[in-house]
Amino acid sequence: MKVIENAEDIYAQVNAFRRSRALLTAVELDVFSALANGAETSAQTAERIETDPRATDRLMNVLVGMGLLTKSDDRFSLTEVSAKHLVSGSEAYLGNLAHLGNLWHPWSGLTAAVRRGAKEDRGGVQMQDPEWLESFIAAMHHRGIPQAPPDCNLIDLHDAARILDVGGGSGVYAMAMLRVKKDLTATVFDLPDVLPITQRYIDASGLAERMDTRAGDYLFDELGSGYDVVFLSAIIHSNSPEQNILLMRKCANALNPGGQVVVQDFIMEDDRVRPEAAAMFSLNMLVATEAGDTYTASEVEGWMSDAGLGDVIVRDAPSGTTQIVGWKPTETD
Repeated sequence: MKVIENAEDIYAQVNAFRRSRALLTAVELDVFSALANGAETSAQTAERIETDPRATDRLMNVLVGMGLLTKSDDRFSLTEVSAKHLVSGSEAYLGNLAHLGNLWHPWSGLTAAVRRGAKEDRGGVQMQDPEWLESFIAAMHHRGIPQAPPDCNLIDLHDAARILDVGGGSGVYAMAMLRVKKDLTATVFDLPDVLPITQRYIDASGLAERMDTRAGDYLFDELGSGYDVVFLSAIIHSNSPEQNILLMRKCANALNPGGQVVVQDFIMEDDRVRPEAAAMFSLNMLVATEAGDTYTASEVEGWMSDAGLGDVIVRDAPSGTTQIVGWKPTETD
């Protein structure tokens, strides 16, 4: 946590939004991909991405100052870092930046949300917007590609045969678990509008013979049964405590005796100040969800206990999140 020591530090914090906005605009306009084939003038880039030449020149000059482009003889080029992470289709492309851009308008409503205790009503269009949904799933998939394998290596899959990935999106975490254990099968549970997108990721994964999907809303529908692992990554923060109590009971009901529920999320310490990223994410949930929040390990343990899960384990995950694991008693317990 950076210590604020003087007025200059305060101004730096306030003005940071300008740099964020400049970068997000460049991502939204695909400026970096336009330069993937070599150096060109800002006018050439503007013609390629169909923007105003003078305004594009201003933006690209700022990107030079930010260290994301270089400029020589009025021609702009990618840096090593921007070529690696900001060109669409590159191996290490940060596809989740598009989703962060989608959060710009909700965060602009933070003042109203703090006054009201709830996000501004923006018509509830996001989940119904196919473009937004595609962008969101892609962002979560790109973020999960490097994070899922080390996170899933923590999960005890020794006696597992079937896993359920609740709200699994692209299925990136389920895929990582299937690659750990070759005789494992997985079901991705998500909303009906999401599953056609999920299926495309499954078809491209090489794991389609071991994966299927189940449509439903986990707040209203049952999850099925006969699973050895029920996995929830980045799910509980979208819900109210009451919704999470209900969800945890459904997860426990879906398990075979001796199975485990694995919750992975931003988990707060009891003072709700640390980690700083989790505290900041609680504001993200205020402006972006109806009732979401970040929660403490003791809260999650309480929901698990209410659902009949025991032997709870809390551990740090390599992705910077926390895993909380609760076990369903065996028939002999």
